[in-house]
Amino acid sequence: MLSRYALGTIAILVAVAVILVAGHAHALDDHVKGRPDGCTSIMVGRLASVDGSVITSHTCDSHRTRAWIDIVPHMKHREGSTTVCRKRTKVDSLAMPKYGRDAIGNIPGVRETWGFINTAYPCMNERQLAVGESTFGGREELKSDSGLVDCQQICQLMLERCTTARDAIRLAGELTKRYGWIDEGECLTIADTKEVWHLEIMGSGKDKVGSVWCAQRIPDDHVGVTANASRIREIDLSDIDFFMASENVFSLARENGWWDPESGKPFQFCYAYNPEGRTSFAARRREWRVFDILAPSLGFHANTENYPFSIKPDTLVTMESLMTIFRDTFEGTPYDMTKFITVADDSGKVVKSPLANPFMPYDMNPLFKINGGWNELGERPIARWYCMYGTITQSRDWLPDPIGGVVWIEYDNPASSCYAPIYCGTSDLPESYKTPSRDNGYSREASWWAFNRVGTLAAQRWGDMRHDCEEVWRPIQTKSLEDQSKVEEEALRLHKKSPKKAKKYLTDYTCRFCEDITQAYWDLGDHLWTKYDEKW
Repeated sequence: MLSRYALGTIAILVAVAVILVAGHAHALDDHVKGRPDGCTSIMVGRLASVDGSVITSHTCDSHRTRAWIDIVPHMKHREGSTTVCRKRTKVDSLAMPKYGRDAIGNIPGVRETWGFINTAYPCMNERQLAVGESTFGGREELKSDSGLVDCQQICQLMLERCTTARDAIRLAGELTKRYGWIDEGECLTIADTKEVWHLEIMGSGKDKVGSVWCAQRIPDDHVGVTANASRIREIDLSDIDFFMASENVFSLARENGWWDPESGKPFQFCYAYNPEGRTSFAARRREWRVFDILAPSLGFHANTENYPFSIKPDTLVTMESLMTIFRDTFEGTPYDMTKFITVADDSGKVVKSPLANPFMPYDMNPLFKINGGWNELGERPIARWYCMYGTITQSRDWLPDPIGGVVWIEYDNPASSCYAPIYCGTSDLPESYKTPSRDNGYSREASWWAFNRVGTLAAQRWGDMRHDCEEVWRPIQTKSLEDQSKVEEEALRLHKKSPKKAKKYLTDYTCRFCEDITQAYWDLGDHLWTKYDEKW
């Protein structure tokens, strides 16, 4: 006969299974609904990073989104060419749910387009312009289907046509005013070799063609974060060094009754256009966590409604510290849920359940009503099991573009994954990175599955398997960061003689690294199956 402890554990397992299935289906749609379960982006100014890099980032927390990556080359186009606009649509007829990109119209093209690293949300071009993303939803009344430009489209257009963050913001404003924004409220974090900006953009109203937007620059010695809620508050458009906005930013809020200038209260963008965002613990707790890790001296309270738009870190930010933040699951804080999931053994003693881990219990929030779990806008950590991929970019003005721009990219849950460096001078990627992962289901031909298999297995016994994962990713990650300066010194030496040879060197290095870590994760998955076969 099963003990009360075993029966209790089984009951929890059944409940978890139900919640995981519901949570998985729920998470698939979070990104397009603008719910607070989506992406996180951290921005770092050049004087806040340890080496002077300007940094942005993105966790693509949506399991419908594509994972394959390729390199789109620099191209020249004929006079009168057009650019096809595509809209993200759900596709449920294949092996796994995914997004399609249906053509919906055309806009005028340009004679020349920059090459770029083509992630689902294109992330960096050959001139070191980089983009991150986080959905915040915004006012439902502003959502319009009358237009041509969505979030993935504008990321591509920015990278194809611009070299600076300011130009990218102006382009987004011009194109969406003329051709219409057809997505949820989105935050785009845009970095060049000098500065990094935070842009928030929405439609201008149901059935209307247009947009409303505002952008604020992160001070050079500061870091910023966005986590599925609007972050811009008061704006000063006379301060052109730090603010940009659409011409209707005030009037649209006034016309809809979201701001009354006669009230004497200052206009605040987030409260006018995304008031529910500031009530979301899922957003606020991640904002707090990023700031608390980078500047614990500020002593921010985890329940604060509004944190500063950006903060100066206590110490200069390293790539390693950012990778650590993106792996964070609140462990060691009062919101570490491993300490909440308990059951009683046969003697009546309360013990920690074998289910206690920082992933699955977060999907049990509604069951245990823990830390906001009774609210659909409840807690979630930065690292998330339904992350499709994550990027951290570096843009550096003291190096030639092919060497100065690098995207550190990981597949699946960042807590169990490993980042690979892809230089913007890279001309190709391994076939396994370019192979679609959703259409035909599980496949050893697509790298993403190596990382997803490890992440899925590790989530079942995170308390044990996290150590197996770390034994693999930590030495690889440490060596990659230590080798970065040597790789770039050699690339720079080659670049002075032949830029073409430097690009080949970087391409070979990137491809070899990606292939090596993919094999390491296939081996790790096999190891986890074997090691824990009789210990489930």
